Order: sequence, then structure tokens, then C-alpha cells
Amino acid sequence: MRKLNLICLFLTLGVVFNGNSQSMALADFFAGKWEVTVIGTPNGDSKMIIDLVRTDGKLTGQMSNPAEPTGEKVPVTVDESADLLDLAFNTQGYDVTINLKKVDEDNLKGSLLGMFDAIAKRVK
Repeated sequence: MRKLNLICLFLTLGVVFNGNSQSMALADFFAGKWEVTVIGTPNGDSKMIIDLVRTDGKLTGQMSNPAEPTGEKVPVTVDESADLLDLAFNTQGYDVTINLKKVDEDNLKGSLLGMFDAIAKRVK
């Protein structure tokens, strides 16, 4: 009987630790650098790097132009749920939004302003 209780204890602890590690991984899925490509704009395809950082449980970010690594970084407002990421920023006097949905561990897909297709790949 003692062995059975011990086995049950280890199984329970395994489930608890495994469940906690998965929830931590989910919480930080969007954190990191993403290369976002907006397809079919009037000026052609547009690329940007968005760096998302979790601070005190909240995701914040900055956007930069990969062609100008030392250029100005634009602050990005972030709203997230389990599989969705909504980004908002201001550029050239316009409020711009990008909505992205998780495709797999390293890819997102969505749209800019609901008009242009956007894809994002995790920068490793």
C-alpha cells in the first residue's frame, strides 16, 4: 500500500510540474523578435522587425526597419490572447494595426489594417 501511495504522489507531482511548464511556455510564446512582411502594399512588399518583450507580465514592443538597423524604433502597443496578437503603432501620422494569428511555433499570419496580408516569422 505504501508503494502505491508513493507512485501516486510521483505521478501527481509530474502532472503538476508538467502543467506549470506548459503554461509558462504559452505565456511567452509571442515574446521575442519577429520579422513581419506585409504583402502587396502600394509601395511593394514591406518588411519590419518587431521585438516583443514581456515586462511585469505585460507584452510591449518596438518596431524597426531591417534596412536601417540604426534607425528610429517605433513603440508598439500589444494586445494578446492565446493564439492572437494585435499590434498597433503610429507611423507618418497614421494609426496602423496588424492582427496576427498563430500558425505554428515559428509563424504567424494575418493582415495590416484588414486590407493587406501579413506574415511573421520568428527570428532565431
